[in-house]
Order: sequence, then C-alpha cells, then structure tokens
Amino acid sequence: MVCTQITDNLSIGDNCPFTLIGGPCVIESEDFTLKMAEEIRKVCDRLGISFIFKSSFDKANRTSINSFRGQTLEEGLEILQKVKDKVGVPVLTDIHESYQASPVAEVVDVLQIPAFLCRQTDLLLAAAATGRAINVKKGQFLAPWDMKNVIRKLEGGGSRNILLTERGSSFGYNTLVVDFRSLPQMRELGYPVVFDATHSVQMPGGQGDKSGGQRQFVPYLAKAAAAVGIDALFMEIHENPDIALSDGPNMVPLANLEEILKPILNIRNTL
Repeated sequence: MVCTQITDNLSIGDNCPFTLIGGPCVIESEDFTLKMAEEIRKVCDRLGISFIFKSSFDKANRTSINSFRGQTLEEGLEILQKVKDKVGVPVLTDIHESYQASPVAEVVDVLQIPAFLCRQTDLLLAAAATGRAINVKKGQFLAPWDMKNVIRKLEGGGSRNILLTERGSSFGYNTLVVDFRSLPQMRELGYPVVFDATHSVQMPGGQGDKSGGQRQFVPYLAKAAAAVGIDALFMEIHENPDIALSDGPNMVPLANLEEILKPILNIRNTL
C-alpha cells in the first residue's frame, strides 16, 4: 500500500504515525474554530498522535433549506488559514462544486469529497488537478470494492495522494450501519483507509428537518475499526454538541475526546 503525503512532515499509511482528522462539523465562528483547533491539538500532543483539523466552510447538503450552512468561501478560507498559521496544524475541508477546488487548495492540505458526491467525475478531476491530498468519503450507497472506480478517476486526473473513508452504509430509512469488512476491502485497493466514527452513528433526516445521531456508540465503533485496522480516525468534535449548529447529535464532546482516543491507541498498538 502506498503512503499518502499530507504535508512535508506528515504522511498517512503503513508505518506512519496514527492520525486524527477532527474538528467541528462546520465553521461556526473564527474564535470558536481557533479555540477548538488549539484544544484538540493539545489532546493529540499529549497522546503523541498526528492531527489534521477538519471543519467545513459550507455544508451544502443540509437536510433543510433553513439549516445553518456556514461561511462564504472567502470567509471560510480566511479562518482555515488562521488555523494553519496560529495553531500550526494541517487542515481539511469539503468541496461541493468543481470551481471550489482550486481556491480551496490554495489554503487547505486535504480536499474532502463528500459521500453523496463521490461519483461526481468533474468534482474528482478538479480536486485531482490541484495536486493536494484528497480524502473521499465512500458513498452510503456504494459497495467498498466500487471505490476502485473513484480511484481510477482520481488517478486519471493525476492524483496519487488519496485517502478512502468509511462512514456507514444506508440501512432502510434514517439509519446507517457499518460493515467492518469494508475496511480491509478498501485497503486492498492500495490506499490508506480512514474510519469516520461520528457520521457512522448519524441518523440521516432522523429528526424530520435535520439529522439525528447516537454519539454514545462512537467509542464502540471506533475501537472496532481500530481492531480491524485503520490508518487514521475521523471524528467531528464540539465543545458542546447539544448546541452545535450542525450535526450535534453525532459529534463527540471535546471533554470526552482524550478518554475515547486512549483505548483506540492501545488497540492499534497491539496489532
């Protein structure tokens, strides 16, 4: 398996340090975003793991038209640049349209392709053309082996720095389940695999005009994924998820983060 280069000092893959990709679902404000990035970095420093800060400047796929989406592209990128400059960590954010790839890549270290958009050829090619690392969420509707077609599109666009993320599969209405076979199956495609522990407990549209979630199961799924074998862990984290502006029901409280990560690291270190 190849290693995916994130920055000059950070790679993800075989024989590389374990990495947490984490942060609030959406950029709520500049001050809050910087505070969260700093506090999560401190936890990762104490545990000796690598950290990539994640937050979306725009949540273009909210359930309701009335839901909070985030910032403008310009405002969001200014805040993410401040995270890099002041906190000193790499950053990751989503893109939803092809035109966003180039300006976003001028700031972020990893472009993320949302699960709903993982088959959008033009979006994948635009991301690949930037030369940045790319994290693709496996669609809730895709078999793990079907991600080979996503990889071929990215490779066709010139990308070799790719991450594949499992985030659960649709199971009836408003429910996701995780088939842990998908982790080794996607790893066989030749790229590092990430487990998204928080979106995997999401209940899409489960609260009518917004999604629900069962954050109490995040630690169990994350430990199971670590036992199967992952290269990085993705978790959305918030100081107070109950008042978060997006995805609160499935986000991990900041105060619980360190205790959630410790057993995951212990499991991974025994493999």
